[in-house]
Amino acid sequence: MELQTYADLVNQPPRTATATGNGELDENAPLKMEVRNLDFFYDRNVQVLFNVNMKIPARSVMALIGPSGCGKSTFLRTLNRMNDIVEGTVHTGDILLDGIDISGPTIDVVALRKRVGMVFQKSNPFPKSIYDNLAFGPRLAGMRGKSNLDELVERSLKQAALWDEVKDRLKKSALALSGGQQQRLCIARTLATSPEVILMDEPASALDPASTSRIEDLIFELKQAYTIVIVTHNMQQAARVSDFTGFFYQGKLIEVGQTKSLFTKPKQKQTEDYITGRFG
Repeated sequence: MELQTYADLVNQPPRTATATGNGELDENAPLKMEVRNLDFFYDRNVQVLFNVNMKIPARSVMALIGPSGCGKSTFLRTLNRMNDIVEGTVHTGDILLDGIDISGPTIDVVALRKRVGMVFQKSNPFPKSIYDNLAFGPRLAGMRGKSNLDELVERSLKQAALWDEVKDRLKKSALALSGGQQQRLCIARTLATSPEVILMDEPASALDPASTSRIEDLIFELKQAYTIVIVTHNMQQAARVSDFTGFFYQGKLIEVGQTKSLFTKPKQKQTEDYITGRFG
């Protein structure tokens, strides 16, 4: 099937506006998230996002690029209301998950963050065993039974390409793992809560090249089943792992489109200048 442009993709009816992991279109799955006219303020006098509009196709990777301080991480955190923990923040506009506004008064934020999980820039394993890191969230959600938890732990670690490395030391401290292993453990911990969307904020920025490559390979595998939104300063990484890319500058989404098109034929001069290294 011929791959359509991002504009063609998002202008289709929602149930045909989706990309699969191999870059082709899956006509049976909907857009996963949509942001409409988003303005975001850290307080009434400090606006950091301006009229952002973005459609995020299901089972794809959307990369967010732009210079430091441009608003991309703030935007990422709006997608699961992580900014709510910062006092005084407020936004206007709509943030939709499967067509439902996540800011609605009836939304359970804990349930939302199970559906829209997050992996942070710095790996943050709990000071517990590898096993207990994975079982913590499911136990909190009410899962009981050793066999159920054992199965979940094994499945999550396999999805994160970590099982073979740690299967013989599940009761050992997660803090003894290498940096790259800790980050994959954090991804596995996110997967253990059965999310539908995974947000990643510079997940490989603190890792060595070999660990970074493993994280990128993992992202490619995960997008077959999950919708992923990743913030990265590394444009080569964005080009390697993403299906779509959005370029932010000074709190505005300057351009969003299919990654190959945005990197080879950007529509906006600001995008071209950033990609070619003229600033940022």
